[in-house]
Amino acid sequence: VNYQQRAAEVRALYYPAYNFAKLSLDVALKKYRGRKKPAVVVDIDETVLDNSPYQGRMILKNYGHNSAEWKRWCLMKKAKPCPGALSFLKYAVSKGVDVFYISNRKNNSLSATIENLKKFKFPQVMEERIYLRTEGRSKKKRRAIVTKTHEILLLCGDNLSDFSEMFEDLSTSQRNNLVDLFKRDFGRKFIMLPNPMYGDWEGSLYHNNYKINSSKKIKIQRSNLFTY
Repeated sequence: VNYQQRAAEVRALYYPAYNFAKLSLDVALKKYRGRKKPAVVVDIDETVLDNSPYQGRMILKNYGHNSAEWKRWCLMKKAKPCPGALSFLKYAVSKGVDVFYISNRKNNSLSATIENLKKFKFPQVMEERIYLRTEGRSKKKRRAIVTKTHEILLLCGDNLSDFSEMFEDLSTSQRNNLVDLFKRDFGRKFIMLPNPMYGDWEGSLYHNNYKINSSKKIKIQRSNLFTY
């Protein structure tokens, strides 16, 4: 969390990611010959909005993830834009590309999420462009809704499952192997943002069992360290 909040290196990762997104979008638009309107799909948390203050509070309160506190944070509408995100999305819209926000925030925070995004003038913030979680964590069905009317040229996220369901529920080695297999898509169709605070990368260490207690998590984390 210190790294995400304080390191200038984080900003130096967000900016080139979104700069590359602009270049990749330009290339995709030049090649695109489809009839559907082009679209960009972005995750929200740690992709366009910074929620590290919530993570900081959990540390100071000595909590793990706390659903009630997370909901309270979302309803406060205090998350600030991630570096480069607003500029990129405005650029996409200026090129005639529609923006869709697909997030695993629960749908009970929809109104607050809309207000938070509108506060910073994110483009095309309306209910029909924002798909929050109503059932499982997979975003496959929500992306499929977008593809009924649009061609998705670019996806931006801090988690591999923001890009495709093929990255879901895998082991650490499987995730790494799959990234290597699709390495040409990163920086082209898949724009990856930094997030060392949480994500499927951590869940894969626990065999995607998020219900285990903190002491077991720490034991597993230690066992996954490389050393000599």
